[in-house]
Amino acid sequence: MKITFTLAWAGAALLAASGAVAQIDFATGTGYIQAQRKIHCSLKDNDPVTYMWQGKGYARVPGERDKLLFRVLGMNVRQCVTANDPEKGEGYRLVSREIMLYLHPQTGEILREWDNPWTGETLEVLHVANDPVNQPPSFSVGRDGKQRRFEPMMIGDTAFLAYEIPLFYTNPLGGDYQAYVGNRYHATEIFDFTADINDIADLSKDTAKVNVAWVRMAPWLPWMKMGSRAGLTYFNAVGAKLNSWDDLPALMKDEIKANYPDYTSPPPGDDARPNETSWTYFKKIKDTAE
Repeated sequence: MKITFTLAWAGAALLAASGAVAQIDFATGTGYIQAQRKIHCSLKDNDPVTYMWQGKGYARVPGERDKLLFRVLGMNVRQCVTANDPEKGEGYRLVSREIMLYLHPQTGEILREWDNPWTGETLEVLHVANDPVNQPPSFSVGRDGKQRRFEPMMIGDTAFLAYEIPLFYTNPLGGDYQAYVGNRYHATEIFDFTADINDIADLSKDTAKVNVAWVRMAPWLPWMKMGSRAGLTYFNAVGAKLNSWDDLPALMKDEIKANYPDYTSPPPGDDARPNETSWTYFKKIKDTAE
């Protein structure tokens, strides 16, 4: 794998030296930032990029067969802005907002109500509408003080980037005694991005064509009203970076137009709001309703 990457980088370097096509130098901190920006957003500041994904969500309860709960359809609209630090070097910040719709497992229609098979209760579905979902700045110099290098896993000309994000923190819906009785939010998010290494390297293009896979293992969703019942949810989805926001499926565009008009564009690059999650969003909606 490493040899394949080295050859791909060497080829890009030779092209750059010959002046044939401007290429990213993956062995430099600048190249690392450029490659990351082409994958996750764009080399241009304030240039909106849209990702979408679709898949399925399941429930796992001890002693029972796993149950298909929903299909899911999601989108994330984002942009990057340049960030610089005197010690960490050049970098960028990504700002975004995202929606994920829960769909009927057979018909694919947007679910407005859901019949809980464990409690028999009919519940209102609260779709994911997280605004914002921002990332801290990423810089060309790592924590070790060294220039970063772009070193994905390679299979042929395909670059793979894998991110596992274990989450364990105070549940925003819990009480004041979580340190004594538990009730922490405990989940894992897994993202895998794939793109052609030559597409990433080509500096004549501001962004790269990217495919994405997403997996999440998490507690019951708060609107499912499952309390302390044993079990968890898991989601598996695949998607891609779109050519434009307009390439979203009509189902998603119609829902955004009707209920989420801000999601046609990303937040501003200097957005300083705290990130939203399904749990903080549920708390906000619940507190407003009460």
